[in-house]
Amino acid sequence: MSEETLRVLEYNKIVRLLAGHTVTEPGREKTLALQPLHDPRQVAEALAEVAEMTALFESQGRPPLGGCRELRPALRRLHADGSWLPAEDLLAVVSSLEAASACRGYFDGQQSAPLLAEQASGLTVCNALQREIRASIGSHGEILDSASFELGDLRQSARHLRGRIRRKLEDMLHAESFSGVFQDSIVTERNGRYVVPVRADHRGRVKGLIHDESASGQTLFMEPNAVLEGNNELQALRRAEQREEERILRRLSAQVRGQRVALEHNQTLMARFDLRAAAARFGQMCGAVTPQLADKPVIDLRDARHPLLMVGADGSVEVERAVSIDLKLGQDRQILVISGPNTGGKSVALKTIGLLVLMVRSGLPIPCRADSRIYLFPSVQADIGDEQSIEQHLSTFSGHLTRLRRIMEECGPETLVLLDELGTGTDPAEGGALAMAMLDHLRDAGVRTVATTHLNLIKGYAATQDGVENAAVEFDPETLQPTYRLHYGIPGASQAFAIARRLGLPATVLQRAEDYLGDGEKAGLELMEKINAQQHALELELSEARKLRERARQERARRKKLLEDFEAQKQALQDKARRRADQLVREAERKIKGLLKEARQTGTQVPEQARLTSEVRQVREELRQAPASVKGRGKAPKSVKVGELLRIPTLRTEGEVVRVQGDTVEMTVQGKKLRLAMTVLEAFRPRRFASRSAGGAVRGKIQRDSFSPRLMLVGKRVDEALPLLERFVDDALLHNMLELEVVHGAGEGVLRKVVREYLAAHREVAGFHAAAIGQGGDNVTLVQLRRS
Repeated sequence: MSEETLRVLEYNKIVRLLAGHTVTEPGREKTLALQPLHDPRQVAEALAEVAEMTALFESQGRPPLGGCRELRPALRRLHADGSWLPAEDLLAVVSSLEAASACRGYFDGQQSAPLLAEQASGLTVCNALQREIRASIGSHGEILDSASFELGDLRQSARHLRGRIRRKLEDMLHAESFSGVFQDSIVTERNGRYVVPVRADHRGRVKGLIHDESASGQTLFMEPNAVLEGNNELQALRRAEQREEERILRRLSAQVRGQRVALEHNQTLMARFDLRAAAARFGQMCGAVTPQLADKPVIDLRDARHPLLMVGADGSVEVERAVSIDLKLGQDRQILVISGPNTGGKSVALKTIGLLVLMVRSGLPIPCRADSRIYLFPSVQADIGDEQSIEQHLSTFSGHLTRLRRIMEECGPETLVLLDELGTGTDPAEGGALAMAMLDHLRDAGVRTVATTHLNLIKGYAATQDGVENAAVEFDPETLQPTYRLHYGIPGASQAFAIARRLGLPATVLQRAEDYLGDGEKAGLELMEKINAQQHALELELSEARKLRERARQERARRKKLLEDFEAQKQALQDKARRRADQLVREAERKIKGLLKEARQTGTQVPEQARLTSEVRQVREELRQAPASVKGRGKAPKSVKVGELLRIPTLRTEGEVVRVQGDTVEMTVQGKKLRLAMTVLEAFRPRRFASRSAGGAVRGKIQRDSFSPRLMLVGKRVDEALPLLERFVDDALLHNMLELEVVHGAGEGVLRKVVREYLAAHREVAGFHAAAIGQGGDNVTLVQLRRS
């Protein structure tokens, strides 16, 4: 895509906006390498990295990138052997290395950001180089005395020498023999040498060299002969100090040169992190998300916003400044024709499509809903704005045609073409014919195209051709203001008269314009406005229908849950009945065994004992396999009244009628509402009605016996203890108890074994274990029941 396309789609403004949100320190902002990516895998990776950076923003703040500096120009100067960097550049190197170290620690071990963490592991810290530079160069770029022993010794000698020179000059300033000779009692420097201010009319009284004079000529700055040799020695020390400083800088620069590849790699990674951080911050400010990437040329952007419309004049960002619109270009529609009034948002919609496509191609989140889909068009071509050029002798129409010719030459099956004000700038009939021919050409080439127009000829073309769809920007006829939203499937009216009326044109002019307008044109405009009004009403009805459908779905889900609860209660009652029957069979079996044992002891002959035992076992097996008995169904009621009690045979319960709707009744069952057909209900004979108190409310109260979570079974036989244990557990479940205590004692361990076998087989028991030594140890079993 050309630079012109990027310009008209305002892509470069997004680059500058991101640069304004970069996280580096002020004055150190780097140029963001933001450009559309060609490989879809790179796009997906960039979007994933921005998503990871956004998650890290929320969990631990921004990454520590502030100390990173641009090192590439300095590193290029180190290509030649013997070259060296000034202290300021070396300080920038160590600052970038410290930022890389902090950044590596920021991403290290981040499970929520695996892509960024893997890249950060490639950052080189260069600890030895950091220590060497920090030990040699101060925070303000000065070379420290500790940089080398020689430098420290030279500076110390210079300090002592300067002190001696200054003391000698100060003695001259205050000597009686030189009274009135000096202009001021100060020691100063000229050309790196210590001098004193001598009055011009007393110059002969001081022997020495004149280095400078004041602007008025009244003061001479002289170096007395007494300090001449000292100043010469000081200059020599300074030259030696400069040579030593240069040697230190060369040594440090050589170490930097040795790490040049690692530093350049660090720069690449840090710039990448900086870009991702800026994109993440931009996404947070604009409410941007990562849309789904489509594998076929399609655009389905929901609640999309133009990001630049969110930015105020003061640079602040507010999402609600931009109106959200739905932008759709489906697989079965190659061309979308947008029409409607001026200032209605047609061109903005066009630019929004192109800009958001380019932003996603560049690895940026975009302001839209998360369920949006977008295709990564390899090429985006645009003809937006006035192409008039006096220098090239091009009119507006000629400029458009020149641009369109280039687009048709460059476009292919996976190109997105955006055309603004198609067919304008010349005779409407001829311009419309050319525009339709161009759209035919683009459609035959498989190009996805979005165009705006005011020409009814092109609107009709969109309504009659396959693969082409109309869309209208919404216009409020009451306020005479555009709403900027798009309605698909219908063309939009230009609303020229309404806009002229809003702008204050005289009523007489508007009336005369309507008189000039033909009857056919008037009828067409009225029909278009009527269609738009009906479309708006249908959308409102559709929205209401969707709400009702969602409410009905929730109601069905509640009813299903209620039925499942009743079924669970029914199953629980049946299981309890089976357990009770099994208990009765066991008790009967134990009694029969006791009678048989007693008969054998007394010598009584019981020839049928084997048969009796077999029959008892058969009864027990039948009870286990047989379903719970259900009473015979009564007759379904033919008519019911509100307040009548009806039986629900399938749920083995009854409910109160609260509403009657034909053959369906709405009932309250155990505090829950249920809607059932009368054919599945059973009426009481005689009919029963819910009793009402004076206040009209039905009140119920369940009285329960007090319950102790401790069961004493010490001294009980097994056949006595098991029924008590079963009733104890059932009562605990009814009282919603979670922890129980069963005291069975030690003895021979038979009762303890039976109790724990029963608990292990009970499905409502979550677990059990022996009590602590202080609570009875193995003589007591602690039980945990499941939460209901």
